[in-house]
Amino acid sequence: MPRARLPAILSLVLLVLLVMAGCASDNERDMKSGADQLYDRAQSAMDSGNFRNAITYYETLAARFPFSNQAKQGQLDLIYCYYMNAEPESAIDAASQFERENPTHPRVDYALYMRGLANFSGQSNAIYRFFDVDLARRPPDRTRESFSAFAQLVQRYPKSRYAADARQRMVFLRNRLAEYENDVARYYFKRGAYLAAIDRARFNVESYDGAPAVAESLRIIIDSYRALGMTDLADSTREVLAANFPEAAREQAKEEEKPWYRFW
Repeated sequence: MPRARLPAILSLVLLVLLVMAGCASDNERDMKSGADQLYDRAQSAMDSGNFRNAITYYETLAARFPFSNQAKQGQLDLIYCYYMNAEPESAIDAASQFERENPTHPRVDYALYMRGLANFSGQSNAIYRFFDVDLARRPPDRTRESFSAFAQLVQRYPKSRYAADARQRMVFLRNRLAEYENDVARYYFKRGAYLAAIDRARFNVESYDGAPAVAESLRIIIDSYRALGMTDLADSTREVLAANFPEAAREQAKEEEKPWYRFW
């Protein structure tokens, strides 16, 4: 190749590279602009309470610009929007996904809190309220999941702004779990399976010490021992009840004036 043509070829190559670099820069600006636009629209919809539209924008943002900074923040906002739009399952899934993908992110405490909150609110499903279903009688899967999320939050992020509320909710959830165990124990008692009732109620006493529902657990144990003719054990359990739950002990004394085979 003649030497005279080399500078021309090099100039052409340089020009092509500059054009390509310019296009790449334009694409990056377009992507940033597109991500910003979607995020701003999502924020505006969320701030105005239009959570359905906000969800659409956030989902589009995640699909089109998954690696943008806006998409990362959008993941957290999407959890909230799902929750506020009465979509607890979607909120739980989104929170769990954020935790898996961003284990060291400074807002993981928020994802844990929202996962606990979504499970917590999912307990009061409108269908159950409509049919007047006693929530304590339902299998406590949601309750356990909610308690677990709040417990992780409190343990891993004790100074989090959400920790205090999580602790308060854990107290309620702990008693809800104890109430469910009492319901199972009552089921056994009604069917004459007194030893099974004692075992279940004793598990409650040992697992949820201090919960208000433990008073009922002790009463179930007393009644079961009485039904089995084990009066000494019934008396010793009654003493425990009186020491820890005096009001419940007085109610128990009134109940014992009735035959032990009374209906519950």
